[in-house]
Amino acid sequence: MISQTYVSRREIAPSFARNRNTIRHAKRSLGSISQIVIISMITLVFGLIYVAEGTKATGFDYEISAVESEITEMTARRDDLAVEKARLTSVATAKSSTVAATMEDATVTGYVAD
Repeated sequence: MISQTYVSRREIAPSFARNRNTIRHAKRSLGSISQIVIISMITLVFGLIYVAEGTKATGFDYEISAVESEITEMTARRDDLAVEKARLTSVATAKSSTVAATMEDATVTGYVAD
């Protein structure tokens, strides 16, 4: 009779073990073209964000210059109004002063003839 010895499965195929698959799958990775496309898309998106923020800043510059020109116009108008107020108050003060009350009215006495 042939003597048979018991050989466990673990000795035959060491890759067989509990909760392990016997098939090995190759890792899937992106190809070089896919990587280039993804990097270029990311660069494009960041570029568009940069340009959008730059145009916002330019828009704010226009708004600021418009407000500054309005402030300059208002300051000039305020200065003109201050001069007008000073002129009107000086005329009113001069009319109501005691010195002006004692003065005589000016009249034209005559013209020089050539």
